[in-house]
Amino acid sequence: MRRRNGILPEASEAAAPAAAVRGDDKAATIEGLISPAAAAMGFEIVRVLLSGNRRARLQIMAERADGSGMIVDDCARLSRAISAILDVEDPIAGSYELEVSSPGIDRPLTRLADFARFAGFTAKLETAATAADGRRRWTGRLLGLDGDRVRLATDDGEVAVPFADVAKAKLVLTDDLIAAAQRGRLPGTQETE
Repeated sequence: MRRRNGILPEASEAAAPAAAVRGDDKAATIEGLISPAAAAMGFEIVRVLLSGNRRARLQIMAERADGSGMIVDDCARLSRAISAILDVEDPIAGSYELEVSSPGIDRPLTRLADFARFAGFTAKLETAATAADGRRRWTGRLLGLDGDRVRLATDDGEVAVPFADVAKAKLVLTDDLIAAAQRGRLPGTQETE
């Protein structure tokens, strides 16, 4: 068998396609192949990441479009559908490991809308190039958006970083984030009974 499906229900490590944020052409191609099927099944792709040199690993993070929490069965169902698509399209040379997971609490922020959705929570943000002030990394409370600029309140003051310059961003695991998740009050989530 060419692929092994490793299923992780929660991984700690969502406008524009998620892969396009990093400029990864192969990941963007894969996301384009699998997104329609995922959407038809009620899921949104959060991130597609292809890594590894000798043994490739394709990590796909997804969430339910209705905001309810992902469960192991969701990951398994999506993994089977994605595997079937990739078997036909064959976008990756050689063998690889397919991993389908939820984004977890301290999720990556990959879509412009994510920065508005999670305003009020602490995030880490990294740019591909050095900003005018000589920095590439910031940590602070998300303030939302100003057009296509991500606003962040840091210890040094407020910054506004063009979304196109963001190479990597994720929520920081804080007491506020954990409490919101426990109450089922993360933006875009619905309480489950």
